[in-house]
Amino acid sequence: MKLPSRPLLALSIMLALAAPTRAQTPAPVDLRLLAINDFHGYLRPPPGGITIADPEDKTKRITVAAGGAEHMATLVRELREGHSNTIFVAAGDLIGASPFLSALFHDEPTIESMSMMGLNISAVGNHEFDEGKDELLRMQNGGCHAVDQCRGPQPFTGAKFRYLAASTFEKATGKTILPAYEIREFEGIPVAFIGLTLKGTPGLVSPVGIAGLEFRDEAETVNALIPELKARGVEAIVVLIHEGGLPTGDYNECPGISGPIVDIVKKFDKAVDVVVSGHTHRAYVCEIDGKLVTSGDKYGTLVTTIDLKLDPATRDIVSARASNNIVRTATLAKDPQQTALLDAYDRVAAPIANRPAGSVSATLSRVPNTTGESPLGDIIADAQLAMTSAADKGGAVVAFTNPGGIRTDITRKEDGAVTYADLFASQPFRNQLVTLTLTGRQIKDMLEQQWLDPKRPRILQVSRGFSYAWDGSKGEGERVLPERMSLNGQTIDPAASYRVTVNNFLSVGGDGFTVLTQGTSPLIGVYDSDALDAYFKANSPIGPTTADRIVRIN
Repeated sequence: MKLPSRPLLALSIMLALAAPTRAQTPAPVDLRLLAINDFHGYLRPPPGGITIADPEDKTKRITVAAGGAEHMATLVRELREGHSNTIFVAAGDLIGASPFLSALFHDEPTIESMSMMGLNISAVGNHEFDEGKDELLRMQNGGCHAVDQCRGPQPFTGAKFRYLAASTFEKATGKTILPAYEIREFEGIPVAFIGLTLKGTPGLVSPVGIAGLEFRDEAETVNALIPELKARGVEAIVVLIHEGGLPTGDYNECPGISGPIVDIVKKFDKAVDVVVSGHTHRAYVCEIDGKLVTSGDKYGTLVTTIDLKLDPATRDIVSARASNNIVRTATLAKDPQQTALLDAYDRVAAPIANRPAGSVSATLSRVPNTTGESPLGDIIADAQLAMTSAADKGGAVVAFTNPGGIRTDITRKEDGAVTYADLFASQPFRNQLVTLTLTGRQIKDMLEQQWLDPKRPRILQVSRGFSYAWDGSKGEGERVLPERMSLNGQTIDPAASYRVTVNNFLSVGGDGFTVLTQGTSPLIGVYDSDALDAYFKANSPIGPTTADRIVRIN
């Protein structure tokens, strides 16, 4: 046999060696993540839909009807089609601050809806702790509510998806209350999902419900898990975190993003590839420090698709791209299983939800003015004072309520009618009223605590008859002007005692108002939503008051 010349022989050998190498190089594995955040029990579409840039004129904004579990389930199914490897994840606040249909049943309907939709994994958010650690564990494991027992149309068996809480530790044991991460394999390649909430959670929920828990730093928590994951052969790492950012662009953009998520992501170990975020109720698709970072608005208006390519050789993520998809109610059919679930709960809830409460002459907005006062906040505080002013109900002379507890406007419909469900939606936490005694000095100290975070003050809403002024140029402990604090025209006396009504969340130091824990002679009253219901029945039609209770100087 005649051998080829030396150059041809060398080339033949090179080709012979190269051919099997190319043949043995496996193709990347495709993985599609579907992600949501901040669903907050909006089983039906939120009234405001989602606001986006007008595709025809980017200088304008338009509102698109969007959201609802029935439509979301259809979109999730469509986004899964044609993809052999998919996983559905969430970045927390699936529940809490929910509309009536979910909140009446302590969010059991939402957990069932998400399970039915095929959700696989969710980080815990701060609102998952609204009713405390034990209630969160009931959401995971099932069973009847500790107080209201079983009131749904079927037994509550708990979430079919896995909650993750990497940064939430029991102080007594040093262990997390739920798993820190979950590893899933896709065509033999392991992918780790780490789930955690923001370290500021203790300032956002009732201290009683999280007693004995520690919320650790987000980046330190994630980075501490990397060696453990690598020891288990994991290179592809996705973080589901309930903390977010504030972009300036449209729902699939990321110009000028700011906020906590930026610094957190920059501190993450380089092994982290993708970050699904939430909490700020914003929508964005970003690259921060070489990592893909996404968020999907709020109330179920968006589903994020994140398409990854996994290298079978390195077992790492080699490419990632994402897009936010609107849950358009006009074009997406309703999923029949979700419809049946909602109908079953509706049959139980409807008699309460549809009960007439009264009427409004105009929309009562929860949006505060430049002083921090809102039309709806005024009405809620007035209702709480009215409910607790009688001597046998507490003898209150003033009421304060936290703005974070007011979740949605009471919108005027065509006939002005308001139902109990409308009122409940504005105050869905079902807090009880507490009337206690404070000195005038303690009231001032409480008001000063509104600026514990000067960048994000929490201005309490106050009842009629009480007014005060605050100076934006002053520093800590000096913003509220003592001489401008008055009750029914009389200057507040620092040494005098006053009966003050707040909700039970505030009474135990919620939102950082620790002065309220010093209150004496507490009397527990009705639920806040029931106080508002009674006020509407007695005073309808109700309209916005004159916003003159809080005055801002400088």
